[in-house]
Amino acid sequence: MDDAKAGLALLNRYKSRLQESQKTLREGYRADPAAKRLLRERCRLVDEVLRDLWAEFGFPASLSLVAVGGYGRGELYPASDVDLLLLLPEAPDAALAGRLEKLVGLFWDIGLEIGHSVRTPAECMEEAAGDITIQTSLIEARLLSGSENLFREFSGGLRARLDPHSFYHAKRMEQAERHLRYQETPYSLEPNCKESPGGLRDLQVILWIAQAAGYGNTWPDLERAGFITHEEQQDLERCECFLRNLRARLHLHLGRREDRLLFDYQTALAEQLGFAATAARRASEQLMQEYYRTAKRITQINAILLQNIGAAIFPPPDEPPLAINARFQNVHELLDVTHEDVFNETPGAIFESFLLMQAHAGLKGMTARTLRALWRARRLIDDDFRNDPANRAAFLSMFKQPRGLVHEFRRMNHFGILGRYLPNFGKIVGQMQHDLFHVYTVDQHIMQVMRNLRRFTMDEFAHEYPVCSRLISDCGHPWVLYIAALFHDIAKGRGGDHSELGTVDAREFCERHGLKEEETALVVWLVRQHLVMSNIAQKKDVSNPEVVADFAVIVKNERYLTALYLFTVADIRGTSPKVWNAWKGQLLEQLFSATRQLLLSGGQAPVAHGIIEDRQQEAMRLLRYFALSDTVHERLWKQLDTVYFLRHSADEIAWHTQALHYRTDIHEPVVKARINPHGEGLEVMVYTRDQPDLFARLVGFFSRAGFSIVDAKIHTTRHGYALDSFMLLDVSGLDSDREMIAYVEHELGERLKRQSPPDIPAGGRVSRQVKHFPIQPEVTIQPDDKGQLFVMSIVTADRPGLLYTIATTLARHGANLHTAKIVTLGERVEDTFLISGGDLRDSAGRVRLETDLLEQLQH
Repeated sequence: MDDAKAGLALLNRYKSRLQESQKTLREGYRADPAAKRLLRERCRLVDEVLRDLWAEFGFPASLSLVAVGGYGRGELYPASDVDLLLLLPEAPDAALAGRLEKLVGLFWDIGLEIGHSVRTPAECMEEAAGDITIQTSLIEARLLSGSENLFREFSGGLRARLDPHSFYHAKRMEQAERHLRYQETPYSLEPNCKESPGGLRDLQVILWIAQAAGYGNTWPDLERAGFITHEEQQDLERCECFLRNLRARLHLHLGRREDRLLFDYQTALAEQLGFAATAARRASEQLMQEYYRTAKRITQINAILLQNIGAAIFPPPDEPPLAINARFQNVHELLDVTHEDVFNETPGAIFESFLLMQAHAGLKGMTARTLRALWRARRLIDDDFRNDPANRAAFLSMFKQPRGLVHEFRRMNHFGILGRYLPNFGKIVGQMQHDLFHVYTVDQHIMQVMRNLRRFTMDEFAHEYPVCSRLISDCGHPWVLYIAALFHDIAKGRGGDHSELGTVDAREFCERHGLKEEETALVVWLVRQHLVMSNIAQKKDVSNPEVVADFAVIVKNERYLTALYLFTVADIRGTSPKVWNAWKGQLLEQLFSATRQLLLSGGQAPVAHGIIEDRQQEAMRLLRYFALSDTVHERLWKQLDTVYFLRHSADEIAWHTQALHYRTDIHEPVVKARINPHGEGLEVMVYTRDQPDLFARLVGFFSRAGFSIVDAKIHTTRHGYALDSFMLLDVSGLDSDREMIAYVEHELGERLKRQSPPDIPAGGRVSRQVKHFPIQPEVTIQPDDKGQLFVMSIVTADRPGLLYTIATTLARHGANLHTAKIVTLGERVEDTFLISGGDLRDSAGRVRLETDLLEQLQH
């Protein structure tokens, strides 16, 4: 009993000591936020507590208590683990193992999160030999208490076995894999300030490699060794200070370990760090722009330093450089300046360096000396530089090179060259986009669009988008599209219509760089109209001849149509991996093909009667493949009106006819499903006597089954049957479209037969992005051109059960649905519905419906 009381008293004493001391540290940091001091003082506090507890247990003097990992390095963030090595001269007996286990348990009980291992020096060497993570943790080992001799044996053995060559390769590979996990960009909207490219880990990798090679373990050490300049040392310390403060604030704000800069935390952190919201920009946007610039600088210096250290660890063969011209040379397949003042003496060599990288396939990169010189030379880019005809010609020439476009523009952006030459581009570097579907900053999105356009020209990627690859090969001058890509979003964040504002920048650039009038006109037109084709394809009925004719008036000719189609595909794919899907691709290709056919025919829109006749003839041709008679269609088609044939393709008409020709008056519902013949997803046809809340029933069922509706065509036959078609995409992640066909046909048919109550969609959480950057819902209801139907447009944030909410609201107001275009852009929804009925012809009735929908969408 006395031992238990003594143990409890010991626990309480140390727990209180630790809590009170850590509270003092937190208060001191908030009063004077110096992260480096906070990390060292917390480390010193934990050192003292662990040493005292080690002494309390009276372990043999032959044992060692060793700090490893970040703790061994002398840095303990407020919520970081305390990594320990309990070093023993030999394997412990049961009694010693029990005491060690009790000690570790006490460490946890007093409030420390411990990561520990119990090893002999030999076991440490054996485990480190095959694990780069263990090696890295152990090279930062620091003796806390116990046997100095045992610690020297351990550290000496580790140093003897540490191979700088293999360590360098392993850490470079580990960094590359880590960067790949974070999409190889520091510009994620919710980056990890420790692990993402440009985060703290990129700084630690440099010091680990330097330490393993014996070059030191601090930035001053690396400056003395000649690996970095004094300016770079100061930059590194400034970047490290910013990230340390950010991570420390994040841990203190949450009271737990978290290294992701999620939307949930960005505003609070920004305010704590002194950023204040303005009329134009949130505090969080300013914080994140500072973060991106910091991360960008870290990735620059990381590349330079690892190249320099690698050259020291692996001395290259003593071969003379291969001269390229008076200013540049090839040094071991890297572009090198012939002397340090090349850019100062010849500022135009800045662009020349990138042109050489494009022209010489044998060059794998630039030397650290060249990269440094470029970074310093960015300040030489002023109005005189921009006005120099030779520099303008060189910059324009980069767009026209057969290789290296994306790599070199990214390199120019990375080292600040692009933003200096185009000051308005510099303003959008690192600028976030809170539109719920872009996942890249504005500058990175622009680079992605350029990349996508470039890939259309490359044979090795022709399989990805064969139509685009074929079209761009006939385009003539694809470099004009690259210029449009550079300017299409350059006016983001200025207020107003960025498409219109961007045309001013685009025209000025084209005129200053000597583009022909027709080239300038195309660039400016693409910048102005770059959203038009996407909006029409996703929000309007592209099978409607009037929609196609109106679009043809906008594009004017086949060249502009082709350019806009290519640009639109590249633009949508460059917003987010989640935004593009085969259905969007199908809609765009359908609009492109119909518009081109119209333009080639002289621009005269075909009359509805001619279109219907053509579709019916094609549907009949398709039906003959199933050995059906030439009269098989008659019973169904006499119940269908002109609108049906205008809204459905010949393939859809044939499919419906094949399924329904012998049961047009059947009393039981007919549900048929098939794989989308033009891409991914499932196409479902429902034929039943019209019944109340039918659309809501269907929406609820599809949602419960894990499908998202991307297109709906709702039709009522002359004899009162609903003939509805849906295009569905699997959102459950199961990719089981083929297996779901039988399920949909049977289960949905049974529900409709029983007229079961609508399935209420499964609940779910609203995404963090929607929560922190909400969209004010918009609902508009306007009569169509003929005044017979009404177009209802809804813009809102996506959420579980959204379409069901809309469907049930329409049903309450007695509104009939004719078509639905469902457009989901990341977390943003832009849906368009063609409706009629109820009291929509009365303006007060429309207002009531709009008001009800807004109330439902704001819940």
